[in-house]
Amino acid sequence: MRDRGARPKLWRMDLELRHLKVIWAIAEAGSLTRAATGLGLAQPALSAQLKRLERSLGGELFVRGQHGVRPTPLGELVLDRARVLVPAVTELQEEARRFSQERAASTRLPRFRLGGTHGPLLGGLVDRLATEHPEAPVTTYTTWSNSELAALLIEGRIDYALTGVCGESQPPCSGRLVWREVAVDPVFLMLREDHPYAAREEVALGDLADERWANVPGDGCFAECFAAACARVGFTPDAVYETDTASCVHLVQVGRAVGLCRATFPPTPGIETRPIAGSPLMWRHVLGWYPDSPAAEAGTSALDHARAAHEQAAAASPAYARWRRAHPRA
Repeated sequence: MRDRGARPKLWRMDLELRHLKVIWAIAEAGSLTRAATGLGLAQPALSAQLKRLERSLGGELFVRGQHGVRPTPLGELVLDRARVLVPAVTELQEEARRFSQERAASTRLPRFRLGGTHGPLLGGLVDRLATEHPEAPVTTYTTWSNSELAALLIEGRIDYALTGVCGESQPPCSGRLVWREVAVDPVFLMLREDHPYAAREEVALGDLADERWANVPGDGCFAECFAAACARVGFTPDAVYETDTASCVHLVQVGRAVGLCRATFPPTPGIETRPIAGSPLMWRHVLGWYPDSPAAEAGTSALDHARAAHEQAAAASPAYARWRRAHPRA
């Protein structure tokens, strides 16, 4: 038989930070319905949680009315503490997270997972990173698709993407990724060494109206820009072979086609590279990374290495070196 004079046992639960956030959210919203919406809860679930908190704390925290809720004196007491504790604990969590990330970054071995389109700049970047970080693993993945590189960055499967875009075009996913310009080059021609125009310092695009062409593939607008440049000088290309770099080189060496290439294309036996008069086509080299990835911290350093690799490649091309001397403002 129960002792009628005994006090009812107080229902208790441990008060946690999430409980204080709930109380604070109700006070800020002034309504259980609005607070439930902001917290992503059903209103009955929030009401039940509030009742459990009130039982644990020994009294009502809010007075319900037609126009919402307002804190009771006990509610004001709890809110005064919550306004101090919640920001303090949140700041502690953020500081601890930053400390852990910085600690891990300072102790772990760096790695460089590079993605890129095919070309000499990627090899130059690999060489520079491997030289500066001899113990760090450096891996590469190549593709003709800029969209694929962007997806790999977002998925965290590569750290940096070294690629290029035509003219003033924007790289893919520019709103989600960080892209920085490495350099801007004119598009050059690849001519067989005994081609009638191989001895010229530059070649007018219209003089090649009867040629067939070779170019590497891609998912950007370069093919359309090339067709437009040809149209402006009065012709439509007879044929354009889109294939890998080695095949493009072969087609030029056997006289089957004239190739389109980056100005940094390295010296190759049997081939001369020459600028197109007036530089109607430009190629912009870019380096990209995901802003919230650990690699973002070293993005500026990677960009410096990419720019140095470009300068090295440009200096190794006699035709491009002459063009740069003739166009100091370019």
